[in-house]
Amino acid sequence: MPAKQRFKTDYPGVYFIEGHAVASGKPERIFYVMYRRDGKLIEEKAGRQYQDAMTPAKAARIRSERIEGKALSNQGRREAEDAARAAEAGRWTLAKLWDEYASHKTLGPALTTDRSRFEKYLKPVFGNLEPTEVLTLDLDRLRLRLLKQGKSAQTAKHVLALFKRLIRFGVAKGLCNAPDPRKQTISMPRVDNETTEDLDADELVRLVQAIEAEPNIQAANFMRLAMFTGMRRGELFKLEWRDVDFDRGFLHIREPKGGKSQKIPLNDAARAVLASHPHVEDSPFVFPGQGGKQRVTIQVASNRIKARAGLPAEFRPLHGLRHLFASTLASSGKVDMLTLQKLLTHKSPNMTKRYSHLRDDALKQASEVAGNLLGNAGKPGDASDRKVVSLGKDR
Repeated sequence: MPAKQRFKTDYPGVYFIEGHAVASGKPERIFYVMYRRDGKLIEEKAGRQYQDAMTPAKAARIRSERIEGKALSNQGRREAEDAARAAEAGRWTLAKLWDEYASHKTLGPALTTDRSRFEKYLKPVFGNLEPTEVLTLDLDRLRLRLLKQGKSAQTAKHVLALFKRLIRFGVAKGLCNAPDPRKQTISMPRVDNETTEDLDADELVRLVQAIEAEPNIQAANFMRLAMFTGMRRGELFKLEWRDVDFDRGFLHIREPKGGKSQKIPLNDAARAVLASHPHVEDSPFVFPGQGGKQRVTIQVASNRIKARAGLPAEFRPLHGLRHLFASTLASSGKVDMLTLQKLLTHKSPNMTKRYSHLRDDALKQASEVAGNLLGNAGKPGDASDRKVVSLGKDR
């Protein structure tokens, strides 16, 4: 292809060739400058007439800056950009760490939730930074911003915990350096985690009736099993028929939240639910989703049951049933906290202590019964008094 004709301008070292505008296709001048640097002749494009609003005078000023070394030439700029890209490729930013972290995780609701938190809260602020470039002040600002936006303290805590997990992952895999604790500390917001969700006797009756009226047997039995076992939603999603041990009377929970696989007793109420529950052909799951695959949600049906029962707005249909299970046992006064912790598969007793006041209330009530019976002993007209006296005579 023959070289295009060069046209001189009134400015030394500035010329143009005739081309066509990229957008409109109409004729357009493309300006170039020529100068020497360290004895080497450099020739570079200064810009287009319309696209860059370039004129011979502007091109002349660019040429003067190049000669004085005030600006990089196009060739120098390309070399700098190449060097920057090479350096960027070796940087393990938070965005790159997330991609690597996610590739090591199993697809499921937990990863989906973490991905949403990263994309919404961490990536816009820290995505292009390496862990060591994030300072304590940056994290404090993020926490305060989330709270000012109306996000709960629990949400802010989850976001910061994800940030911490990404850094731990990167350090463990040798991808990045651990931040200097003098420059980066993570202050978690205080979360009031003592709230329990419970139902009174009337609400419980309405819930049972609403479940009975639910035409979707999968949803109805899902709710029943959550209520009778206290299992988490995710644990029920993952529950397979091989995990149901009718002979020994146990349910195996694989990879529960925050711990290793374990088992819980299969009580009579839960056994009855599972014994009559339909098996979906070619699916290993007790409560399968579409195509027999693992279920990922049951929110529509559970909210429908909640609405039919007229339950309080703050009551969460599934996690609330877990609280109901725990509260019922604790308030019975017949189950100690260690046993309740094992039934709930809590990793730490601190998670179970929210129910301790219910157990204490039940014990206080039992103690009051004894106090009333024994305190009235010996008083006229008290039946227990006669029993105590008769016992004394037997001796």
